[in-house]
Amino acid sequence: MPKKRSGGGLTGTQQAAKFVGVSVLAGAVLAGIALPAFGVLGLAAKGTVEGFDEIPANLKTPPLSQRTTILDKDGGPIATVYSRDRTVVPLTDISPYMQKAIVAIEDSRFYEHGAVDLKGVLRAANRNAQSGGVSQGASTLTQQYVKNVFVEEAGDDPDKVAQATQQTIGRKIRELKFAIQVEEELGKKKILENYLNITFFGQQAYGIEAASHRYFSKSAKDLKLEEAALLAGIVQSPSRYDPVNDTEEATKRRNTVIQRMADVKDISQAEADKAKSTKIDLKVSRPKNGCITAVKGAGFFCDYVRKVFLTDPAFGKTQEDRAKVWNQGGLTVRTTLDPQAQDSAQESIKNHVYKTDEVATALSIVEPGTGKILAMGQSRPYGGGKNETYMNLSVDEDMGGGAGYQPGSTFKPIVAAAALEQGIQPTQSYPSPYQMAYPSPVQTCKGPWSGTDKVENENETEVGPYGMQEATAKSVNTYYVQLISQIGVCPVTELARKMGVERANGDPIQQVPSITLGTQEMSPLTMASGYATFANRGTYCTPIAISSITGPNGKEMDVPKSKCSRAMSEKTADTINTLLEGVVEDGTGQEAGLGSRPSAGKTGTTDFRLAAWFVGYTPNMAGAVWVGDPQHKKKMVDITIGGQYHDKVFGGAVPGPIWRDAMGGALDGKPGPGFNTIHIPNPEKDKDKGRDRDRPGDNGGNNNGGGDNGDNGGNGGEGDGNGDGGGDGDNGDEDPGQGTGQPGDPGGNDNGGITFPDFP
Repeated sequence: MPKKRSGGGLTGTQQAAKFVGVSVLAGAVLAGIALPAFGVLGLAAKGTVEGFDEIPANLKTPPLSQRTTILDKDGGPIATVYSRDRTVVPLTDISPYMQKAIVAIEDSRFYEHGAVDLKGVLRAANRNAQSGGVSQGASTLTQQYVKNVFVEEAGDDPDKVAQATQQTIGRKIRELKFAIQVEEELGKKKILENYLNITFFGQQAYGIEAASHRYFSKSAKDLKLEEAALLAGIVQSPSRYDPVNDTEEATKRRNTVIQRMADVKDISQAEADKAKSTKIDLKVSRPKNGCITAVKGAGFFCDYVRKVFLTDPAFGKTQEDRAKVWNQGGLTVRTTLDPQAQDSAQESIKNHVYKTDEVATALSIVEPGTGKILAMGQSRPYGGGKNETYMNLSVDEDMGGGAGYQPGSTFKPIVAAAALEQGIQPTQSYPSPYQMAYPSPVQTCKGPWSGTDKVENENETEVGPYGMQEATAKSVNTYYVQLISQIGVCPVTELARKMGVERANGDPIQQVPSITLGTQEMSPLTMASGYATFANRGTYCTPIAISSITGPNGKEMDVPKSKCSRAMSEKTADTINTLLEGVVEDGTGQEAGLGSRPSAGKTGTTDFRLAAWFVGYTPNMAGAVWVGDPQHKKKMVDITIGGQYHDKVFGGAVPGPIWRDAMGGALDGKPGPGFNTIHIPNPEKDKDKGRDRDRPGDNGGNNNGGGDNGDNGGNGGEGDGNGDGGGDGDNGDEDPGQGTGQPGDPGGNDNGGITFPDFP
């Protein structure tokens, strides 16, 4: 006997179930006529109970989340990323067996009834009335499709998913309302197509195409009878009927589907018997999702592309808007990555630095004049395993990188360019003694800087006078501190800004003269893009990684373009190109030379040899290579890197060859244009061409000493024993211009204290 309430009569749930059955019999639901409001129906909205007519009739179907494919510049695949693995296909690309199987097992009267199956509702209403709850559903495929739309719209929000799937009569009524609309607007074939594309089939596969590839490594249009029946059977309970984890249970369910197909005359009994006797033969394709699957070592570039999309307002006004578009997927992202350059970069990295080494390397290559990122790689692979990392060592902190690394002497060409822009001639000569105090005061953007700090060159024989060309080739520290002292700090930081050269952690470059020795932490991508300005004769172009994006609707999306602006005159750039060609020809960068192909660049080695650099370029490519300890702890002294022992690491000796091999392969087969150079008179060189050149590694470094996190000054440098005020700390949050130190004593704050020489 049905349970009665204490006041007599049926319970609220029983009344509702009975009412639905009667309403259906009367044709009210099918006609869309208003149903009285019953609190027990669960139709609550905004704190009130709504009637059937008050439920919004416009079912908003969100775009189905699909795979996004990331391609290189030639259209080759880099990686596939998705929040839900799904590929939407038309009904014509779905096996007829699959169409029949899903209808037979889920809604065999699909083509006979409207949005609601009267017999099914009566049967369910009777059962539910007897049980006092909702023990049996009567959902048609149309209603199931509506429910899946709600689930899709809920995304990964567990509360919204729970609301979309809760077993209440209120939800059923909402489904009925929307199902009527869907039946009227779409028709049976489109509903079936949509249903097969939206449904979850287990094993991270959404939609029939993804499911077919996951379980059988084939397209949905090629599914056989027994394969289609297996997939149709999974839908009711993807975990229970998972053929990967429980073949026996999956086989039973598959055979149930096959028999049902025979019962409704979709197949003959003979066909059914043969199919049921067939053993399940899976050819499972494991999910390949995310940048972890990127080819050519491009996982970090892939992740950079994702971050560009999520941070650039071109793809949505807010972070939430951009994330929604990315997660919905279905995008085809054509990037700037050059497969030849990427292959060459990774090959060079592999040959010179092992992933198991105590230090790491990172390399970025960009195209002057366009800003296109052509290659990005590092020695520690993308991932969370041993000797792997998710930190992109090539980029700034806000794009997935660290706080950057001191670029050392690779910053000097920016100082030289700023001086040229201020009217200083490239023949400018300074005494350049082995050791000297910083000239003081020095003008900055914030007023004069004063100090008693000292700087020295690496070798006591390194004594001037020097002109700009020779001082650059030898990386003479005492020359460059005099140069920045003459022009002031502000023109240097302003030019750096115009060249896109900024600190990796987002802080401004500090207004202290020691910046001439490369004491402010920067990323390889920043340095490569900055040097591309020289290659492009003074015009800087912002780096870009995305060339085009096609949306799931096949339409092109607007993508941000590189913004190019003049940073310096062509004459200044041509002069720098002349200076830096000399570095590669007979200066500290000889090991980075590209033979007959014109190239230019600069070496750099930082305090305690915690980092070493080579940044160089040709007229058509610019690249930056950094080698060091990402944690800023390991000194590169008495160290083995890539199987080669080094008593001391210099920019020309380790990063230089990495750059040479990477750029050589990237440029192979491409034009080799020369630079627009100028003649720089050098009386000393013309008088004595046989004068000894310093070998790579004979020049000074900027031993700034340095606490790991940059909160305090470091220990005394390796030069004359005077401590420096500045660490190379990750955060660079020291105050400039305070204090000096004694040998081994803590120094003052960032780079305002005594600054030790920078190695070449």
